[in-house]
Amino acid sequence: MKLTYDIADKPRGVKLVIFALQQMLAILAATIAVPMIIGNGLTPAAAMFGAGVGTIVYLLFTKFKSPVFLGSSFAFLGSMSAAFAGGVSMQLGMLGLIFGAALAGLVYVVIALIVSAVGVRWLNFLMPAVVIGPTVAIIGLSLAGNAVSDLQKGDVMITAADGTSVMAASPYAAIICGIITLVTVMLCSTYGKKMAKLIPFIIGILVGYAAAAALTAIGTALNINELKLIDFSVFSSYMMPDGAVSLRTFLSVPKLTFLGALSCTDDIPASYVATIFAAYVPVAFVVFAEHVADHKNLSSIIGRDLLESPGLSRTLLGDGIGSMAGAFFGGCPNTTYGESIACVAITGNASTLTILAAAIGCIIFSFITPLVAFVDSIPSCVMGGVCIALYGFIAVSGLKMLQKVNLDRNCNLFVASVILIAGIGGLSLHFGDVTITEIATALILGILTNLILSGAADSEPEPAAEPVPVKKKTTAAAQAEAPAAPKPQYRSNQNKNAKKRKNKKKRK
Repeated sequence: MKLTYDIADKPRGVKLVIFALQQMLAILAATIAVPMIIGNGLTPAAAMFGAGVGTIVYLLFTKFKSPVFLGSSFAFLGSMSAAFAGGVSMQLGMLGLIFGAALAGLVYVVIALIVSAVGVRWLNFLMPAVVIGPTVAIIGLSLAGNAVSDLQKGDVMITAADGTSVMAASPYAAIICGIITLVTVMLCSTYGKKMAKLIPFIIGILVGYAAAAALTAIGTALNINELKLIDFSVFSSYMMPDGAVSLRTFLSVPKLTFLGALSCTDDIPASYVATIFAAYVPVAFVVFAEHVADHKNLSSIIGRDLLESPGLSRTLLGDGIGSMAGAFFGGCPNTTYGESIACVAITGNASTLTILAAAIGCIIFSFITPLVAFVDSIPSCVMGGVCIALYGFIAVSGLKMLQKVNLDRNCNLFVASVILIAGIGGLSLHFGDVTITEIATALILGILTNLILSGAADSEPEPAAEPVPVKKKTTAAAQAEAPAAPKPQYRSNQNKNAKKRKNKKKRK
């Protein structure tokens, strides 16, 4: 695709800040969701700090040649829960998070060393376009349910008659705000001028937030719960936790994970170490498959093979050690984000300087309480509208990889079919506490199917090429090039016959 800003390009000043903010908004909703799900002292601000540090580490290892942001990995949710469940205290659980992320990162380091020694040809053999294309597609399609679910949600909760907490807003009000966000993103990206095309997500989120705020204000004024979408109490809980204005209202130091781990005074039993090992190491191999798929996808978008330059070994080292750094500060292992890749695809901005600025911005944001509160207050329906575009672009970019694949061959058709159906159907495998996600399972099945049928691929004849239509030349020059038509011979034959008859008469 045509890029507005290539990898080495350097946006300046206000443009750089705005582009970085857009990348941050694209990834922050998912990044802060992981610590909110896990709880146990993990905070969104620390996750933002860890994501920023992890991304900087990744950029350094990849020599600023790979434009993607690292955020909190959902694949390790079960592993993180196991770290707290097996620990006798919250501090030991935080130490387990850091230890587990270090083990997972070491898996990446070992694989990187192997790749550095033997190259990536084996990987291209195992994962050709017919395998990696559908795999990338299901990364986006597997998230479709999340986007649609968020599209129908508001963030204000009320207590029902039976004492349970339920969503106040009507799903239709949420859908309206989500669609307004999505349409704004689409219009800016398609019809906007140069700057609007580069920041469609910022504009879309702001317009959607304004629409949700207007509905919430109307619902509050008229006491209509069905219109309440934004939970403004988030601001008071972040900025005035003790009910009074203080320095913490504006600035606060994130609760970094390593600080909690250092305060751990508990004994560490061998069984707990084994639990962490079993919870993290197998998942690292699963995330490795998604790492390859993400970088193949990004390579197709920017028109450069990232597995060759900077090389898969460097991307693995950056991801692995960046994940260690992210967990050390924020508790959450990091991974390359499809939302960030989709943002590059939609805006055409592949500048790694933008990614660096976004990483630094995340670190700075984590100290500014009102900004953290604002990001947390963006209603689910608004982010759902954004995610429909982001996840859709991930899916479509995977399908684009299939354009060069001959799907008239049964072998290719079976490989793509197995991956798509297994992935969309949600086929995942569970071995005790270890879960192989639907994406990894589909990729494994696709690789096996391709290996089984690869022999048939070479023996099966290529389909006959369609004849290329040739436009007829009508110019005088073209007519001159044409061979001269043979002259008719019937007149000369008649003259010869007439001469023969005259000669016969004279002889008589």
